[in-house]
Amino acid sequence: MKVKKVVLAYSGGLDTSIIVKWLIETYNCEVICFAANVGQEEELDGLEEKAKKTGASKCYIEDLQEEFVKEYVFQAIKANAIYENRYLLGTSLARPVIAKKHVEIALKEGADSVCHGATGKGNDQVRFEMAFMSLAPELNIIAPWRIWDMNSRSQLFDFASKHNIPVPVTKDKPYSMDRNILHISYEGGILEDSYNEPDKSMFLLTKDPQDAPDKPVYLEIDFKEGIASAVNGEKLSPVNLMRKLNKIAGENGVGRIDIVENRLVGMKSRGVYETPAGTVLHIAHRDLEAITLDKDTQHLKDKLALEYATLIYNGLWFTKKREALDAFINETQKNVTGTVRVKLYKGHCIAVGRKAERSLYNPDIATFDASSLYDQKDASGFLNIFGLPLRIEAMSKKNKA
Repeated sequence: MKVKKVVLAYSGGLDTSIIVKWLIETYNCEVICFAANVGQEEELDGLEEKAKKTGASKCYIEDLQEEFVKEYVFQAIKANAIYENRYLLGTSLARPVIAKKHVEIALKEGADSVCHGATGKGNDQVRFEMAFMSLAPELNIIAPWRIWDMNSRSQLFDFASKHNIPVPVTKDKPYSMDRNILHISYEGGILEDSYNEPDKSMFLLTKDPQDAPDKPVYLEIDFKEGIASAVNGEKLSPVNLMRKLNKIAGENGVGRIDIVENRLVGMKSRGVYETPAGTVLHIAHRDLEAITLDKDTQHLKDKLALEYATLIYNGLWFTKKREALDAFINETQKNVTGTVRVKLYKGHCIAVGRKAERSLYNPDIATFDASSLYDQKDASGFLNIFGLPLRIEAMSKKNKA
């Protein structure tokens, strides 16, 4: 494969810092770095200078936070997308927005190749490459972890030391961390033993629930057509809304999970995640749907939520299937407008109140007192018809006996 110019998805971490030099040595090519700002904050400081010192000709740093939250995070919340009923897809959702901009830069620069630093064992290689194939199938894809002969973090440290490449992690603290405005993930290294409890000092977004305030905090989240728009009556931009909820929920220890998940490539992986704002929004949104969606629509949507989450996890964002599911999801959200009150307390987020102009919940029907809209005597005929198949089956069994 002839490579003249390659655009590398660059974070300044251990892997991608080494990849810049490796690409130049291996292909004698021009390397352009691209770093996406999806809310990792201080990690972007000094990145352009570092990339150029390592050998890159340019370094794009693109602020994708607004697009990431509006088009990806909020859409996943509208879908109630949670992988294996636990993981809120913080890393998975960031990959397509990064890959999309990656391709745009590659085409703008006239590059013939794109490169990523995902390993051959992880899900991210799939997420990046499925996006590249969908958006620009003519580009070569370079995945160093599947090519070079370095097969351990220790060898990467040795390569970095040999080439005087500064890296942000050490052999003494080798776990991998990925951060964006939706979450922080921690994997690998000391966390690979699934029986080890994470040290409380590792967490950056959330207080340990034991150290959280002893008094609960109440929040009111306003939604318009399934999209969060205000907190406690204060209208906020998508990014600022996420930041505010991350701060408040994080201070109350909300949003931590420690799970073993099933990767697409066939292995199980232990991950520890902090997702404060995402946790609050998922709980509040699903609770608002409970009073604004009819039963059949809600039940179908709940089934498709698992499908949607798996699609995101597997890197299939840029597909007709996702577009078709979005059409259904967006149609269901037209009446999901209202307010949910949540209670945050020592790691827990509980919906304690909900209201909507077009609520389907009617106290006059649900009440245990006399109701003008529901006659309990009508239930007798319904039960006879609903239970008829059971009665017939039971009679058949009895006759055979």
